[in-house]
Amino acid sequence: VDPIPYDTPKPTGHTRFVCVSDTHSRTDGIQMPYGDILLHTGDFTELGLPSEVKKFNDWLGSLPYEYKIVIAGNHELTFDKEFMADLVKQDYYRFPSVSKLKPEDFDNVQSLLTNSIYLQDSEVTVKGFRIYGAPWTPWFNGWGFNLPRGQSLLDKWNLIPEGIDILMTHGPPLGFRDWVPKELQRVGCVELLNTVQRRVRPKLHVFGGIHEGYGIMTDGYTTYINASTCTVSFQPTNPPIIFDLPTPQGS
Repeated sequence: VDPIPYDTPKPTGHTRFVCVSDTHSRTDGIQMPYGDILLHTGDFTELGLPSEVKKFNDWLGSLPYEYKIVIAGNHELTFDKEFMADLVKQDYYRFPSVSKLKPEDFDNVQSLLTNSIYLQDSEVTVKGFRIYGAPWTPWFNGWGFNLPRGQSLLDKWNLIPEGIDILMTHGPPLGFRDWVPKELQRVGCVELLNTVQRRVRPKLHVFGGIHEGYGIMTDGYTTYINASTCTVSFQPTNPPIIFDLPTPQGS
């Protein structure tokens, strides 16, 4: 599916969503288009350091959108309490700058996101749209919010209620913008795919995680947007993707 050009007039009675992901503290040069609601599907930092979260929050505060909705990704290490508890117990530190943090530095790190609505296995209704966000991804090199494929991930996806209009996850479902050329394989989550297509059936599923998968696809009912801003070499050159949905009646 080709993205909508930014200068396309918004149809009457519609809401325009601006989708970004995987900005990795590289937001300075991003040209943000007109829209109503910003959706950011995680990896807004390098390691989830409070200083990075504050910088991201300041950027959010400079944007004019009516609502800004954010989820964490595998790079937001401090947002994953179990990950942090395990990190401190390790004999070697994979993430020195994170492991040096005191618990009080990150215990309530999501409260630093004062300029957005933060979702973690939770939902919010804005402008009549039910939006649900979850940070989990299949295990990859032991980052934050990584879970084994199979039942562990399915248990998280089973928390997604039916009737959701927009689903925000950090990673893709299997087969939709999840191809990693270097590995010659698809890395999306099959349990997420089954949840989206067989049960939840949102109008829009926005994610990132796989930088190489940037772009849009559809299965004829749900539109899938991989909004990764950074390329595989971490250059923030993929433009935000806009998408219009009819605003629900009475909102």
